[in-house]
Amino acid sequence: MVANDVSEERLKKMSEQHFVFVHGACHGGWCWYKVANSLRESGHKATCIDLKGAGINQTDPNTVSSLDDYDQPLNDFLSQLPVDEKVILVSHSVGGGSMTASMCLFPSKVSMAVYVAAAMVKPGTEVPPELKEVLKVCSGLIEEQAEKLWDFTFGNGTQNFPTSMIMKPECVRDKFYNESPMEDYTLATTLLRPAPAMAFAGIISIPEAPETDKIPRVYMKTGKDHLFKSFLQDLMVGLWPPAQHFLLPDSDHSAFFSQPQLLHQYLLEAASSLSS
Repeated sequence: MVANDVSEERLKKMSEQHFVFVHGACHGGWCWYKVANSLRESGHKATCIDLKGAGINQTDPNTVSSLDDYDQPLNDFLSQLPVDEKVILVSHSVGGGSMTASMCLFPSKVSMAVYVAAAMVKPGTEVPPELKEVLKVCSGLIEEQAEKLWDFTFGNGTQNFPTSMIMKPECVRDKFYNESPMEDYTLATTLLRPAPAMAFAGIISIPEAPETDKIPRVYMKTGKDHLFKSFLQDLMVGLWPPAQHFLLPDSDHSAFFSQPQLLHQYLLEAASSLSS
């Protein structure tokens, strides 16, 4: 479960890596601020993407109708990279679906993909019922169960699928930040935005893309996660085994707040394999 030890000397000798961070529902690039800062202080590059309708992206999330539309800022970024540059993608929660979809489009631009308590489903495969159900609940696709967690906006009328969703205020602390510092929880409550519900249908139906199997994948499990339970994270790892697997034992769903230093260390350890 825990990755091999990597010496501090080896980490210091790592060539500069460019980490690109993909947020989950209702979050934005802002949620990675601690980890991004640590990586920059360690001599690496860090870019935090705001997907469409998230963070400081000005798009109304109710107008984002597909996963491709939602992922446009990430896809634009990857498409504009220099020909000889590759990046390490790091995703959180349902952002794992966005990252996987972008990997399928730009496999030559990705040197490694890291899933932090994130949806990791092999493109073109059938999602097991128990995993599909929790992904649908967490993404608002099973409305009867999801409405216990989420408040919905029906921009196309109540007879149609919701256009956006945001976690109910009374659930935020327990589901997102149960182990995180109170100041980060307080910050997050001022920055969380409704997420484009219609986009998330695409995370369980990404078409097959054989090239993605050539990209080393890393999974980082959150040990005290109240939203994405341990057995479901283990199920994903078993169905599409990654090259490396780490455990953040005291992390809630938001490892970037609850265990940022260990997450930083693990990212460097994972990336060091690219230099070996």
